[in-house]
Amino acid sequence: MLSRSKSGPPLFLLLLLSVAACLPLACNSRSDQRPQSTVPSAEPAAPAPDPSGRPARPKVVMLGDSLTAGLGLLETQSYPGLLQERIDAEGYGFEIVNAGVSGDTTAGGLRRLDWALQGDVRILILALGANDGLRGLSVAAMKNNLSEIITRAKARNVVVILAGMGAPPNYGPEYALSFRQAFRQLALTHRVTFLPFLLDKVAGQSALNQGDGIHPNAEGAVIVADTVWAVLKPMLDQMAANS
Repeated sequence: MLSRSKSGPPLFLLLLLSVAACLPLACNSRSDQRPQSTVPSAEPAAPAPDPSGRPARPKVVMLGDSLTAGLGLLETQSYPGLLQERIDAEGYGFEIVNAGVSGDTTAGGLRRLDWALQGDVRILILALGANDGLRGLSVAAMKNNLSEIITRAKARNVVVILAGMGAPPNYGPEYALSFRQAFRQLALTHRVTFLPFLLDKVAGQSALNQGDGIHPNAEGAVIVADTVWAVLKPMLDQMAANS
């Protein structure tokens, strides 16, 4: 029990008054020691520098499915990875963005288009439709999806390369024919560069495909890269000349 002094207030009251008197001094002391910012609060923070020290490069986006994603291959073995090697080797200042998603259809590609076209995108290589054909989906719906992708990309001043696909024969010759023709018709309607068949010289060649007979192996991916490069390189040359 706290004792009381003979001629003054209780001891506990003196202690409380002493602590209360010190609190403002302590607060002022911490405030005075706080460093003052030299940057006005309204000034936005500077962006973090690129770890490589290089400025951001314009992009070539490859919007596709597992054929583009490089299913079963290392990233460097996929045809987008091989194209990046060629771009770097020949001194083109572009970055390949592999926007391939396994299993994607043209409807899926359309849904993620805005995400894929973020940043300084100059070229879009549109390589979708294979899964629409494998599933026997409506050719008319596929055309509408691809048409919308092309329209929206061109509205952003993105140059489009449309890669053609083929449908398996099990849905009948009429479906296969209308499927192939859809890509050519789209290229003519939208006046975009047309690559007739992404898997030219690879499809149906067992030595150039993985065990599923659908996805190119490392050797097949080199040929696909050659096919795309034949269309992409002249476009890069033209952009370099106009810059």
